[in-house]
Amino acid sequence: MPLSDERLLDYLACPEDKGPLYYFAAENGLYNPRLRRWYDIRDGIPVMLIDEARSVSAAEHKKLLALAAERGLDAAEPAGSGAAGE
Repeated sequence: MPLSDERLLDYLACPEDKGPLYYFAAENGLYNPRLRRWYDIRDGIPVMLIDEARSVSAAEHKKLLALAAERGLDAAEPAGSGAAGE
């Protein structure tokens, strides 16, 4: 389920390193490529708890970066840019 209010993306950051996140609407999550952490979106609400984040394998990291690149994102672009959610 997509975010209940996509305006939140302008304010969301990784709770661990405070950096920007990729938003993957179709995959229901937010991704921090620097720490390889995945944050689920449940019922339209991002679960931004470090203890709830999932570590991503090297293969999955590569896949997510490729998907982000297809959507015109780079690792420094914030989640609120809208491009990854398209």
